[in-house]
Amino acid sequence: MRNISPWWIRIPVVFFLIFGLMEYFIDSGDKPAIIEYPITQFFLLMVLLILIGIELMLQSIENVMFQTLSEEAKERYLSAKAKRWEWKWGKKIYQRSLGSKPIEAEGEIILDHNYDGIRELDNKLPPWWVWMFYATIVFGVIYLARFHVFGDYTQDEEYVTEVALAEAEIEEYKKTAKDLVDVNTVELLTDASDLSAGKAIFETNCVACHMADGGGGIGPNLTDEHWILGGGIKNVFNTVSEGGRDGKGMVAWKNVLKPAEMAQVSSYLLTFQGTTPANPKAPEGDIWIDPDAPAMEIPEQSKDSVIVETDSTTVAVN
Repeated sequence: MRNISPWWIRIPVVFFLIFGLMEYFIDSGDKPAIIEYPITQFFLLMVLLILIGIELMLQSIENVMFQTLSEEAKERYLSAKAKRWEWKWGKKIYQRSLGSKPIEAEGEIILDHNYDGIRELDNKLPPWWVWMFYATIVFGVIYLARFHVFGDYTQDEEYVTEVALAEAEIEEYKKTAKDLVDVNTVELLTDASDLSAGKAIFETNCVACHMADGGGGIGPNLTDEHWILGGGIKNVFNTVSEGGRDGKGMVAWKNVLKPAEMAQVSSYLLTFQGTTPANPKAPEGDIWIDPDAPAMEIPEQSKDSVIVETDSTTVAVN
């Protein structure tokens, strides 16, 4: 009835074996299954409780069987159970890895000289250390042949490759992490869901000053070409984020709205451009021209002639 291994070894071994099999068979992409699918945490908890329950049942069965033994058998059982449990094969491997002599055999390796009664043992290097040293030599030979003889990639090339991969991963991450957007990376959103979200934000926070149709009230008209702090998605995003002119402009919304929300409402209010509000406010600011817009080409014939209009006469000057 003596156990081969104690319960505090059996339970962790079986538990981590099941955990490893679960991670191997469940496809969870780049993330561990225990993180990607939280239900697996509940499964592992149940496995642990079941393992503990099995151990308790085995202990109960063992106690019941113990009561059926004779007094002599009980003494033998208790005597065997009282013996210290140890891994004999593990102990042998440990001793071999050290390569040391037992205390009773140290006389075979003691050196003749002594210093003030202190004598030295001629112990060999531990086998584990020797084999690790040999492994480093093998690794060094392979490394030398690969990178310096056959000319595999250099450290500079590896650095450039890793940086390129990291930048690609960052850009891919930014596509889904919309709250990383700022004034330098914001882009005009045209997706219906983004514009719908921007409309909801506008109606909640902006209608009081700009009116529902963007015609302006306390705030400026959003439908004309005039802008106080510049038009375009980047300027509008910056104005929404940082606020308007000091002392009399719009408050900064960066402490209220997330970057993704500011991008949505900025994109939505740009849809007012060119519309006709019910009561448009007079234009404020300057006409804004997108510096990134392609320049308009002037026809050759226009370069050679200028049209001058007077009250009653139109004169062409060549």
